Amino acid sequence: MSLKLYSDYPRPATNRSKELDPGNVRFNHGISGSQEVPAKPSSVSPPALLSKPFPEDYMSSKQAYELLHRELTQDSKPQFNLATFGTTYMEPEVEKLITESLPKNFIDPRAYPATANIERKCLQILANMYHLPTKDPRDIAGASTIGSSEAIMMAVLAMKSNWIKRQEASSSDKSGRPNLIISSVAQVCWKKAARYFDVDLQYVPCSEDRYVLDPVKAVDLVNERTMGICCILSGTTYTGEYEDVKKVNTLLIQRGLDIPIHVDSASGGFVAPFVVPDCEWDFRLEKVVSINVSGHKYGHVYPGIGWALWRSVDYLPKDLVFHLSYLGTPQASFTLNFSRGSSHVIAQYYQFIRLGNAGYTHILTEIIKVSRHLTAALQDQGFLILSRKSGTQGIPLVAFQLDPARKHNFNEFALSDELEKRGWLVPAYHMAEGARHIKLLRVVCRRDFSMALCERFVRDVRGSVRKLERRKSVN
Repeated sequence: MSLKLYSDYPRPATNRSKELDPGNVRFNHGISGSQEVPAKPSSVSPPALLSKPFPEDYMSSKQAYELLHRELTQDSKPQFNLATFGTTYMEPEVEKLITESLPKNFIDPRAYPATANIERKCLQILANMYHLPTKDPRDIAGASTIGSSEAIMMAVLAMKSNWIKRQEASSSDKSGRPNLIISSVAQVCWKKAARYFDVDLQYVPCSEDRYVLDPVKAVDLVNERTMGICCILSGTTYTGEYEDVKKVNTLLIQRGLDIPIHVDSASGGFVAPFVVPDCEWDFRLEKVVSINVSGHKYGHVYPGIGWALWRSVDYLPKDLVFHLSYLGTPQASFTLNFSRGSSHVIAQYYQFIRLGNAGYTHILTEIIKVSRHLTAALQDQGFLILSRKSGTQGIPLVAFQLDPARKHNFNEFALSDELEKRGWLVPAYHMAEGARHIKLLRVVCRRDFSMALCERFVRDVRGSVRKLERRKSVN
């Protein structure tokens, strides 16, 4: 996860493989000789080998695979995990690319210039998608990350550093910590970032009838210690609803407040551009200075890839960017991590070129059809829907609760437990601060949650409710 400006990339080597492999010389990509562990089977049974934290003896590769394969069958099937926002399906061709790229350390652009250039291409695509003002690819300030959490950590560091510089240049009180204004429905990574980097969070609580940031209340909290406002276009973890970034931007301008906005578009950043492209939430708004997005959610890549972009290099403090050359070529690095794999960056670019605008739009349209069908089916069973219309007002997520008027003898947590017995992972939880008494369940609709699977889930919900209704009280 290094900061990448166009000029940081080495020029691709010309016929480099031929230079390294002249004539008939061929490299052996495996290990051989004394380095290779003999493939003889162990005389000790696998269970006995695992009786100690670190086995004394070794086993064959086949034994190790079979042992772990059996162990992992205890895990839930990812397709039936309706709690996760993470991608659970990719095509065999891209899985092959991921496997082929596993040995490549992303931090080394001299060794892997093609991979470094693939990251640059991804950043150019995202910059265009989010309407970055610059037209020159050399001015794109961004980085690939392990996920949105890491991207958010970087954005918080940048906002805090810029705030400190503003304070030093002003006559304001220099003591005290900066604060960041955010909705109480924010994901836990924001709490982590605030605690790790010594920032106060000023929460705007949700309420009985509002589960997202109230723009007026958020801007009302601004003071001289405010380093920024976070708006969530993930949508929110609880109900999937988009927050009104444009309204916050307008209020800041109307009140003459020089406060930056960071947009957490972990999920929505790969939904809104294809479903509601006219929705203004990104760099089209002058107060938006940074954006994070998860490639491993609706970017359709397996968990392990996120992206951070800034409006320009002016919003990335130079003291946070490190320059190094000990890998053989000069490069700039703004990183919380050093070594990491290249596979997920490559997988992201595969999805970009494989799907294009039309492919992403088609997949999201189908996912939204499923989420709306599920919404209608749950309403028919008497559930109350707390999420907003999928796609246009939020991501394809269905948040629902039991109707209190029906006075069920069980609650949402009991229903979640019963669904798990049928193979489904559906989280039950309390709403965020301001409406903690509200209990709800959530289903994240993804690419592999087909209409047929949705119908099966609806039947299992109906069967679970009937079973629970036969009980006399909540366990």
